[in-house]
Amino acid sequence: MTDTNVMDIEGFNLWYGDKQALFDVAMNVRKNKITALIGPSGCGKSTLLRCMNRMNDIVDGCRVQGKMTYHGQDIYERGTDVMALRKRIGMIFQKPNPFPMSVRDNITYGPKIHGITKQSELDEIVERSLKQAVLWDEVHDRLDQSALSLSGGQQQRLCIARTLSINPEVILMDEPTSALDPIATAKIEDLAVELEKDYTVVIVTHNMQQAARISDYTGFMYIGRMIEFDRTERIFSKPSDELTERYITGRFG
Repeated sequence: MTDTNVMDIEGFNLWYGDKQALFDVAMNVRKNKITALIGPSGCGKSTLLRCMNRMNDIVDGCRVQGKMTYHGQDIYERGTDVMALRKRIGMIFQKPNPFPMSVRDNITYGPKIHGITKQSELDEIVERSLKQAVLWDEVHDRLDQSALSLSGGQQQRLCIARTLSINPEVILMDEPTSALDPIATAKIEDLAVELEKDYTVVIVTHNMQQAARISDYTGFMYIGRMIEFDRTERIFSKPSDELTERYITGRFG
């Protein structure tokens, strides 16, 4: 069975002012799969990820060229509703960034912005989102406490629950475990695999073992270029590009 593409990227270039950061990038994002982006620091992984829900729009002097489509629609064409796009394509950042408010208010913030005001509906969203993020059992009796009182790993899962509260289709994760200890990291990895049943996940990681453990597809990037994109098992067992092989075997640089 052929995997269905949620996003298609072809000949995609990006500049910050005069400096080109992405060069002719091509890849696909498959539905209900985990796609990992790997490569050395500064190679363009996070820049590419942020293009997928137009987070780079907020950077002065940023311009793009090429095609990036979501269900066949070019997300960079004039007239695109960027708020609606970000509702469908959510983002989890490297450092947990809960809002300085209660656990409950973190989850209901997005739904309220999108017009949900009925308390019973909001309560349902809180419970569902926290359960999906495997956090409900740990915080169900602390919903009115500050989110900042949670541990780092719990805060990151709260941020995932907050993203899930508005029913996205795609979840972008920018090195979501880099600030966490090994136990919290394992929980986030298990959660990503669980989320794959209902969502499409794209994760930037500097941890090749993590990419090998949890992803279905992997893209290896180097100096702003997509060197190789394929099924994860092929990238790690039989890469077609020598540069990819050198990177994953530690003979790089």
